[in-house]
Amino acid sequence: TRPRSNQQVVEIDAGLVAFVREHLPLDPQARVRVRTADARAGLAKVPEGWADVVIADVFGGARTPAHLTSTEFLDDVRRALAPTGWYVANLADGPPLTHLRGQIATAAARFGQLALAADPVVLRAKRFGNAVLVAADQELPVAEFTRRVAGDPHPGRVLHGRELADFAGGAAPVKDATAVASPAPPPSVFR
Repeated sequence: TRPRSNQQVVEIDAGLVAFVREHLPLDPQARVRVRTADARAGLAKVPEGWADVVIADVFGGARTPAHLTSTEFLDDVRRALAPTGWYVANLADGPPLTHLRGQIATAAARFGQLALAADPVVLRAKRFGNAVLVAADQELPVAEFTRRVAGDPHPGRVLHGRELADFAGGAAPVKDATAVASPAPPPSVFR
């Protein structure tokens, strides 16, 4: 959708980066640069206000590292984002959804608008799964987001506003000092 945009990927696994460069080379015209670094360290090198979107799809094995779940990490994200920028995070959790609720509270402490998309079964804390959190300071296109999520081959549900705040259930924002990695998925997830 944005063929001429500059994109920067930060990947900590140097072996994976080498494999992709060798076997799945990027089109040189694509304006996609891949850097080998920790996501937070790589984000720190991005100029202030450079990014229209920061996507956190970060897993060490099957867990998001603790230092990428805090308000301090989101301060780094905010610094890198343009004033109209969006933060998008792929989050994984299972019953009782403590990690997911904490990530909603963390994003709400740094952004004015939030929306969350997930499988309704995950939202009801019936099984482990992924959710996508979108955060910004301007109005989000919630109706369009809801339509797209509902029309997906694996339809989901979108929460926003009061419904999302109620879902977060008064969870506290996560700080660096108390951050923990996301929970490990049960063995059945990868069968």
